[in-house]
Amino acid sequence: MFLLVKQIPIGSVSTYKILAQALGNAGKARAVGNALNKNRDFKNIPCHRVVRSNGEVGGYVFGADKKIKLLKKEGVEISNGKVADLEKYLHSW
Repeated sequence: MFLLVKQIPIGSVSTYKILAQALGNAGKARAVGNALNKNRDFKNIPCHRVVRSNGEVGGYVFGADKKIKLLKKEGVEISNGKVADLEKYLHSW
């Protein structure tokens, strides 16, 4: 899974569900989120680029505000805690 997350380009996002689908089990989106929460290699595994299916930024070990700041710095538009146009920024496999 971490190898997939590393493939999400700067300025793009994916969702927990899309990652679970890419791993062969769309019903395991929550498990994907739990695994990403344990990531400590933030420099090499950009877990901040994974959001909820409805575009909400979701959780982040350093807090949602930090996740929003990182996404905005990479050029992703965020409005009211959601990716402004999820389809525009969405990366999938």
